[in-house]
Amino acid sequence: MVRASGTGKGKRILVVKTGEPVPRIAEKRGQFADLIAGSIGPAFEGDFAVVDVRTEDAPGPRSADAIVITGSAANVPNRDAWIVRTEAWLRDVVAAGTPVFGICFGHQLLAQALGGEVQKNPRGREIGTIAIDRTTDDPIFDGLPASFSANVTHIDTVVRLPPGAVALARSGLDDHQAIRFTESCYGVQFHPEIDAEVMRGYVETRREILASEGFDIEAMLAAIGEGDPGRRTLQNFVRQFL
Repeated sequence: MVRASGTGKGKRILVVKTGEPVPRIAEKRGQFADLIAGSIGPAFEGDFAVVDVRTEDAPGPRSADAIVITGSAANVPNRDAWIVRTEAWLRDVVAAGTPVFGICFGHQLLAQALGGEVQKNPRGREIGTIAIDRTTDDPIFDGLPASFSANVTHIDTVVRLPPGAVALARSGLDDHQAIRFTESCYGVQFHPEIDAEVMRGYVETRREILASEGFDIEAMLAAIGEGDPGRRTLQNFVRQFL
């Protein structure tokens, strides 16, 4: 795994693995944990650990200083046994006050676990580099403008917020691009860990299905950016809690 450097010596981030990147990206750039560590970069100098909750038992709710939940090709509405099991564990983690940051599927998993609802997005698939519009202020947006770019790839969405949760940002196809579930628990529908190379890999991998859905593939590829502002939300989370 990529090792980040900076603040947070002596602390540990647990990456909750719920899936893998598309094969061409996994072969070239590694797993989501590698992309996450690389994206955090100098914001953190502590250790990383990984647990694959699809096949491994999750540790205690206070076993790490913070938790980051990866994206996945799985779908929360399918209610697979490992998804239901992980949701129960996440309720304990959040109740214990351990800081949590969910990415895409991880964001949706938190929403469902805490009393919200996730369904297939009736507005359709969202993929590529898009504009994210902030709807309120929050420390995870420190240094970011009211509208910023981020990379996305998802077909499901949070259709109902859990009790007490606050929507922080939206896009043209998703009203819940960022959610503050509690004072120390956040989720983002976009991918802070996905840069331009990775985003292009996703689009190329899904070229056939995207074309069948009416997307202009070449225009999408031409519009892909690094997504640095989206990455900053994850870095701000790490700085805030670690």
